[in-house]
Amino acid sequence: MAKFLVKTFIRIYQKLFSFDHSFWARPEKFRVCIYYPSCSDFTIQAVERFGVIRGLAMGTSRILRCNGFNKSGYDPVPDKFTLKANRQDPFA
Repeated sequence: MAKFLVKTFIRIYQKLFSFDHSFWARPEKFRVCIYYPSCSDFTIQAVERFGVIRGLAMGTSRILRCNGFNKSGYDPVPDKFTLKANRQDPFA
């Protein structure tokens, strides 16, 4: 039940406020989020994989990393719980 509520709140945020996901966004022209998947999608995946507490902790850590001082790119949810980046270079 808690997973469902958290994911529902994130989906509502995405549809109403997110610069990448909302009904008024234009992601085909530009992306605001420096990571793929976006922080909100990352958090949903982390909650599904690790539960509400750990998933939200991972999502919060990801949001704190989402700034101009970190490298952008592909940063999927890791297989094991960690608060560190899992950034992968698809061209390496």
